[in-house]
Amino acid sequence: MRLFGRGRGPRFRRPSGDTARTGSTRVRPSSSDDEQHLEDFVSTREGVEGFVEPRTAVSDVTLLLVAWDGEFTRRRVQSADWAYKFCQRRGIAAYEAGVVGIPQRMREYIKRQKERGR
Repeated sequence: MRLFGRGRGPRFRRPSGDTARTGSTRVRPSSSDDEQHLEDFVSTREGVEGFVEPRTAVSDVTLLLVAWDGEFTRRRVQSADWAYKFCQRRGIAAYEAGVVGIPQRMREYIKRQKERGR
């Protein structure tokens, strides 16, 4: 039994640079399609607020837009600064999601959608 040499054998190698082989994920960068989707959401809904979600290990910075009835959309954005400027240009209140969390109306909307079987 090897107490101090544990993990150095062939079973415990570092992942190779090949993400397809190691199962690692790559985060898709934001695109103009994402920006257009956010624009469309803002222009077709009322009472929209923005929630800037920070970068995590599995996703990039995202902008969560929530309408007055709880309907929401989430898209990747270039940066948190870009998200705040996007909201400011459209007169939308913007919050840091890590501080204030997500609004209760969004949770209720999700619950209603589940009850409807969607």
